[in-house]
Amino acid sequence: MTAAVPASTAASTAALVLDLAGTFAFALNGALTAVRVARLDIVGVVTLGMITALGGGILRDVLLGALPPATFSDWRYLLVATAGGLLAFALSRQLERVSLSITVFDALGLGLFAVTGATRALDLGAGAGQAVLLGGITAVGGGTLRDVLVRRIPSVLSSELYAVPALLGALVVVVADRLGSTAITWSLAGAALAFTVRMLGVGFRLNAPSPPGRRGTGD
Repeated sequence: MTAAVPASTAASTAALVLDLAGTFAFALNGALTAVRVARLDIVGVVTLGMITALGGGILRDVLLGALPPATFSDWRYLLVATAGGLLAFALSRQLERVSLSITVFDALGLGLFAVTGATRALDLGAGAGQAVLLGGITAVGGGTLRDVLVRRIPSVLSSELYAVPALLGALVVVVADRLGSTAITWSLAGAALAFTVRMLGVGFRLNAPSPPGRRGTGD
């Protein structure tokens, strides 16, 4: 008879899978940005993909004092990030035909990293507010580094609902944790919420509130 898997082990495995999935999605996004926007060679494409995929998690772990960051203590993160960058490079022509591919991968990574960032923060003893904030930082950190490196205004400062979806996704996980539930379904719900809000923001050009009296970027 097979022994039952401890709940804590199952939860840790699920969190790792979500984190690696987010790493892969952001690696694809960063690599495609390198191909389309910066027109980099294979080294630049894979490098930008890895920075996009790993930057937010490294920043989160540094802020939490969890050193060395998971990226450098678990070889799977580097492998998945590299694989995502190489795949995007190899299939760049096919993926370029899908006009929303960069945005979709970005939204996927945003949602997944928001919930895994908040989960890791809670696991390391952070408070509710800090966990929500660190979930958001994990989600937007890599994309911010990506945009700076290709000399664009970071999406978190200029794009339709970027930080807000990440914070909402992280909030779902934190609220569930405070209610006594750490089920993976809450993480999936938080990631789905962040993804949906982000894509709605892009589709309908929704933005966070601007300063009073300012109706457009040119005012």
